Amino acid sequence: MPEPRPQPLDGVRVVDVSSFLAGPFCSTQLAEFGAEVIKLELPIVGDPLRKFGSVTECGETLPWLSECRNKKSATLDLRKPDGAALLKRMVAEADILVENFQPGTLEKWGLGWDVMQEVNPRLIMVRISGFGQTGPYKGRPGFGRIGNAFGGLSFLAGYPDRPPVTPGSATIPDYLAGLYGAFGALLAMQAREKTGKGQVVDIGLYEPIFRILDELAPSFQLNGYIRQRMGPGTVNVVPHSHYPTKDGRWIAIACTSDKIFSRLAGAMGVPEWGGEGKWGTVRRREAEREIVDEYVGKWTAQHTRDELQAVCEANEVPFGPVYSIDEIFQDPQYAARENILTVKDDRVGELAIPNVVPRLTDTPGGVKWLGPSMGEHNDEVYRGWMKLDQAEIDRLKGLQVI
Repeated sequence: MPEPRPQPLDGVRVVDVSSFLAGPFCSTQLAEFGAEVIKLELPIVGDPLRKFGSVTECGETLPWLSECRNKKSATLDLRKPDGAALLKRMVAEADILVENFQPGTLEKWGLGWDVMQEVNPRLIMVRISGFGQTGPYKGRPGFGRIGNAFGGLSFLAGYPDRPPVTPGSATIPDYLAGLYGAFGALLAMQAREKTGKGQVVDIGLYEPIFRILDELAPSFQLNGYIRQRMGPGTVNVVPHSHYPTKDGRWIAIACTSDKIFSRLAGAMGVPEWGGEGKWGTVRRREAEREIVDEYVGKWTAQHTRDELQAVCEANEVPFGPVYSIDEIFQDPQYAARENILTVKDDRVGELAIPNVVPRLTDTPGGVKWLGPSMGEHNDEVYRGWMKLDQAEIDRLKGLQVI
C-alpha cells in the first residue's frame, strides 16, 4: 500500500466540547485535514446532534454520522469537579478548544478563558454563540434561524408580498460560523508562531451572515436604501434569476454585465435588445426589471432545460440547472470532481456524504470514518492519553463523570 500523504494539520490536537452544529462543524473542518479531534459528550445522554435529523437503523442520525466525521468520541461531564479537572488536563496538552455554550456557562463551571489560559498559555479557544461573548444580547440563546433573522438575510429572502423566509432548510449560519471558526483557529495558530501565545476566537452566529450581505450596509449608510425582498431576483443586475422551462423544471441565468446580456439576447434571437439597443445597459434593464424577466421567462418556457443549457453554453451565457438532490447524484460534474463520497461503515453499510472542501493538490484532506459511536474512544483517551489506571476509570464511571 502507498504511504498516506501528509496532511496540513497532522500533529494538531483539538478538544471539542461543543454540541449541535456550529462548533462541531468547526472542528470537523480541522479533522478533515489531519487534526486529532477529541469530541467530548455527556455520558449516557451524548451530543444532541445524535438525536437531531433523520435516524438510521443503528440509532445514530444522519447529521451526526456526516458532520462528526474523523472525530474520536469520549464521554465526560464537565459540570462535575472531576470532569472539569480532566478537561483541564486535556487542555494542557491541546492546541485548540472548541465550545458553543451560552456565554458564561464555562465560567460557571470554572472553565472560562481566564482559567484555560493559565492552564495552557498557548491554547486557542474557539467560542461560537448566538450573539458573541460581548454586548447586551450575549446571554440570549441562538440557533441558525435566529442567526439568519438577526443577521439580515431572512428579511431579504422570499417575495415582497409574502413573509420573510429562511433560505433553504440547511442552517447556513451554523455552517458559516463553523467555517469562520476554523479559519479563525488557523489564523490564531499562525499568530501563535510569532507571539508564543494563544487567544480567543469569538463568533456570533449572526456575524458571518451579516458579513456576506455584499453592499447592504454601505448602501444604507450612504443612500438610506433599505433593500427589500425580490423573490428569485438579484439587486443591481437583470436578468439574474430562475426561469421556468418547457419540461416543468427551472434554470438559473445570470447576466452580471451588459456584455453577457448581449450574448443572451443573441441566443434568444433578439440581438437588437443588447449593445446600443433598448436594454443594452443594466440601468435600462433595471428600470424595466419585470418586463425583462417576463420576456426571458417566456423564452425559457418554450424550451426544455437541456435545450436551454445547450444554447446558453454555446453563447457563453452563465447558467445552471436548479437541481434537486436526486439530480445532483446523477450529474457528471459531481462525479468527475468526486463531490459525493461513499463511506463504508459497519453500522450503516455505505453512506453517501459531501466530500471534503477545499481540495489541496499536495496535502489533501480526507474522510477516515463517520461520526463515532458514543464513548467509542474512551479507552484511548483515558487510558492511553490521560494515563488513568483501571481503578480510577471505574471510579469515574461509577460517578457518571465519564
